[in-house]
This record gives sequence, C-alpha cells and structure tokens, in this order.
Amino acid sequence: MAGPRLLEGMRVVDLTSIVFGPYATETLADLGAEVIKVESPTGDLFRYAGKPAATMGMGACHMNLNKGKSSVALDLKSPEGKAGLEKLLADADVFIHNVRLKGIERLGFGYEAVKAIKPDIVYVHCVGFGSDGPYRDLQAYDDVIQAATGTATLLPRADGNPRPRFLPSLIADKVAGLHGAYATLAAIIHRLRTGEGQFVEVPMFEAFTHFMMLEHLYGKTFVPQTYPAGYPRQIDPERQPFPTADGWISIVPYTDETTVLLAKVMGADDVLADDRFSTPMARLTNMTAFYAEVGKRTPAKTTAEWCDIFAEAQIPAMPVRDLEDMTADPHLEAVGFFQQREHPTEGGYLHMRAPVTFSVGLPETGPAPTIGQDNAALLGKG
Repeated sequence: MAGPRLLEGMRVVDLTSIVFGPYATETLADLGAEVIKVESPTGDLFRYAGKPAATMGMGACHMNLNKGKSSVALDLKSPEGKAGLEKLLADADVFIHNVRLKGIERLGFGYEAVKAIKPDIVYVHCVGFGSDGPYRDLQAYDDVIQAATGTATLLPRADGNPRPRFLPSLIADKVAGLHGAYATLAAIIHRLRTGEGQFVEVPMFEAFTHFMMLEHLYGKTFVPQTYPAGYPRQIDPERQPFPTADGWISIVPYTDETTVLLAKVMGADDVLADDRFSTPMARLTNMTAFYAEVGKRTPAKTTAEWCDIFAEAQIPAMPVRDLEDMTADPHLEAVGFFQQREHPTEGGYLHMRAPVTFSVGLPETGPAPTIGQDNAALLGKG
C-alpha cells in the first residue's frame, strides 16, 4: 500500500495573519500538510481584502491565500481559547505565528511554553525584523520593508523620476513567506533525522534584503567599492517592454550571440555596422543604446508577428499581457493552472493550483474556510 504523499500527515497550527505567514502556510497546504488556521472570532483582517461574494470574511484575496486550510476561531485572551489552542498544539508538528514576542509570551505561548506541551515542536516565528537588531520591536508591512530595503529606489534608477515608489505587489510579504515555508521544511527534516524540535525565526526585513540585494549589492560586493550598487541590466531605462504595431513585447537578448541574431532578424544590419555595436565589448558597453535602436523598429510589426519571428529564431520574447487577460493564457489553460470550482458558501470561483508538480502527485486542495468552520470538528465544540 502506498504511503502518504509529500506532507500528508504533517499538522501545522497556524496563528499567522495578513500575507507573510499565511503564504508560507498556504505553500505547505498545497504540498499536503494539514494546516489549521487559528484566528480571532472576527477573522484574519486580510479576509476582507476584496469585496466578499456572499459571506463575511470571504474576500477575494482570502480565497486562494488560505485555500486548503481548516479554520478555528478562538479568543486567546480567554481561558477557553487558550485551552483550545493547547489542545491543537498537543498533536501538532509545527506551530507558526507572527505575534510579536512580548505579545505571544503574555498569551502564554512562547517557545518554552509550547515546548512543554509538545517537546519536539517545530516553532516558527515570523517577525518583521530579526530579534538581535535595534529594529526588533518595530512593526513591519510590505510597504515598510520595500522602503527599508532600498527597493523603493529601484524605479527612480530606471526611469529618472526621483520620487521613491513601491513595486505594485505584496512582493516582500510573499518572498518572506517562501522563506518561511522552506525554513519550516528544513526544521522538519532536522526533526526527522534527530527527533529534535527547535525554534526558527524568519525575519521579513532580512529575508527581503537577501532577495533584493542578491543582484543589487553589485558594486558594493567588493571592498573597497569601485562602482555603484544596483544591477545595471535591471535598472536600464531602455530595457523595458518595446512598442509594437498593436501592443507591447518583452525581448531579452541576453547573450552577445542573441544580440547579433536579434539585429539580423529585425533587418537591422546597419546597427551592427555602427561603431557602438560592432564588437562584443562595444555592444556590452552600449546595451542601453542598442535597446533604444530595437525600440525604434518594433512598431513595424504586430506583437503576434514578432512573437512568431522570435520563436522561430529562438530569441526569448513574450507579449505583454494585461492582468485581466491572464486567466485566458493558453499555456496556463493547458496546464490547468486556474480551475473553476464551486465553494460551499461563495459559489463559483477560480482556484489556483500549486505551481510545482511531483511525479507522486499532490493531494487535492480544498476551498478556503469560513471563520471558525472547524471548531466543532477539531475541538468538539462550536
């Protein structure tokens, strides 16, 4: 008889809220873990992001961020609520939360207290800033972290507008969530090998700094510093989507061979004769000007025409699609990425499947829960 697939049988008690922690636990739920979302009687605040279709706390963002989880609503300031959480923890493999340290200790669920309930618990604390630094008591949200990591200064480098701006995505929250997921899995592997649980801290500031500065540390990598921070390819004002006759297209001549091929395919041999682009080193030095030359020529054809030409020449390119069009993407349709399903209370909705696949398969992921829908099943009371 086949054994459990991937994370089946792993119980995660999830006291996180908003996006950072819930994205970590949603990733674990996609992989088959049993995730019990513990929230207040009014629910996680992010449940209300997006107009709900029918039921309180069933907003659009909640529908995929918390899919595949159970929900237990508890007032952790009450004796009954604390007893309920203790009951869940007694059978848990992982306890993950984003309550600040002083707050969770006041509630009676710091690491030592939880370890007394379940000695081999993997205790994961999602924090804004690492506990060893001077920012440790500050609150953190995505905008705060984008500002603190220098991310808000990237667009000004690319377009010359000096005003700092946020990338229009909860990118810091989601990146930190992925760090939280792999950190949890690493601690689980350690426990499987040694029988030991442990305390794991996942700081959002450090996680996102690591993510963004991997390439953007750039000129500050070497000591003494001889050129600026910021990876030039990513902040090049001309390395942006190019206009076509009917839209926009992304073209990436990543290697010198592709750069030469691109010029030839576009009928721009005259560009290669220009001293600025006549040798590999010249092209590398003058890529901003080369992108500008490409942008002068792309309006001659439609996006579809260019995509066909570049696919034939094996030049990386894709049309720029609007968010509204993503659910009709032919590749995503072919792989079944968006799946129309029926929710027990909300009716029809689009479910996003896990982006990774495994030869052993993944368990089916259920719908997002209503507030406290599993109190009776998991605690024996409503």
